Amino acid sequence: MGHAVGDVLGLAAGVAVSPLPIVAIILILATPQGRLNGLLFALGWVLGLAALGAIMLAVGGTGGASAHKHPATWVGALKLALGALLALFGVRQWQRRPKDASQAQLPKWMAAIDRFTPVKILGLGLLLSAANLKNAPLTIAAGASISSAGLPVPQQIGTLAIFVVIASLGVLAPLAVYLAMADARSVLGNWRDWAALHNVAVMAVLFFVLGLKLLGDGISILAT
Repeated sequence: MGHAVGDVLGLAAGVAVSPLPIVAIILILATPQGRLNGLLFALGWVLGLAALGAIMLAVGGTGGASAHKHPATWVGALKLALGALLALFGVRQWQRRPKDASQAQLPKWMAAIDRFTPVKILGLGLLLSAANLKNAPLTIAAGASISSAGLPVPQQIGTLAIFVVIASLGVLAPLAVYLAMADARSVLGNWRDWAALHNVAVMAVLFFVLGLKLLGDGISILAT
């Protein structure tokens, strides 16, 4: 289990560093029902990651993800494909980044976030975790790594839970600050501004670096 946890730690950290979801939850916390909406967004985020990871564990279990505790060939091919996809996205993001960070623009839907219903907030958390161009491939890769480790089901579930907790730290940190600090608005405002300014550059670097990691993992599995 320790080896499996080590394999997914980097992937979980990559999911945790997600500027747009961090900006989203900070904006949500500033709404009139900030406490409730923040908790719903965090719940949606956690459920999205857990569900996607669980699906991958189920696929790995029925698809023979490991043989004698060695990853199956399809696991290596999957990581190779996901790595190439992320690296390509990273290059495209970098090429499209604003030359001046101050010109960076947030998605238009963020301007209407204060009018979202609780159901929409929950759905937004699910969407930004499980359907995100960076987070979805990383979560799928983590599920494949856990499946291929040859662990009993309870240990697979435990490893996935560790992945989800670490991958959620970026979103949970603003919520914790909001709940614990009296002057949370100024602190969160600074976080929001930094994440908004550097979102594209951070995402580009993460896409590329994590893509290279998955490419290396895939090549290693296929070459063994």
